[in-house]
Amino acid sequence: MQDPKATQKDAYALILEAIDSHIFKPGDRLVESDLADRFGVSRTPIREALQRLETQSLLTRDGRSLIVASLDHTQMSELYVVRGELEGLAARLAARHATPEEVRVLQDMLAADRALVGDPAALSRANKRFHKQIHLASHNRFLVQQLDLVHRSMALLATTSLAAIGRGSVALDEHAAIVKAIADGDGDAADKALRNHISKAYITRLKLDAQAVERTG
Repeated sequence: MQDPKATQKDAYALILEAIDSHIFKPGDRLVESDLADRFGVSRTPIREALQRLETQSLLTRDGRSLIVASLDHTQMSELYVVRGELEGLAARLAARHATPEEVRVLQDMLAADRALVGDPAALSRANKRFHKQIHLASHNRFLVQQLDLVHRSMALLATTSLAAIGRGSVALDEHAAIVKAIADGDGDAADKALRNHISKAYITRLKLDAQAVERTG
């Protein structure tokens, strides 16, 4: 017999992954029966998973319906402030604690990701893996947990900043500076390079949002 707790966890993970991969986008309505059919899970764990996601502010109410939440301008600004602080700290700690093998993984990721320029969706997935590797290289479990929450909220942004023309190759150059600083064991430089990377990503996203408003205005 399947463990009900395992089923609940699976339902939560399945919906969260669908949000993270933008299968379910901000504003999409999530219907309990549809999700149960889609994922082959009974409605009870789906219901419990939806309640959990609502508690975490990843879903919000639109009348009686639950929809994937979106971030307004202020919330996005607040998220990037927190992300910059935590990511910078992760890079600083990675420069101090990363093993030679972890540094090599970052270098290999960077080299492989060069082939993805021109494919924003694939590059976005690779970008998440790259940042996650830095988080793990910090060797601080509490920081990793907080960054997981931050990156979960990033899924509520409708597009990736890597979709902007020219941003992909520039972002990888920024990644290269981060990796070099970590490999050199230079915590100050790693912190600065990653904060700069997040700042540039935020500027790009603000420009994308402004262009979207102009098109609809």
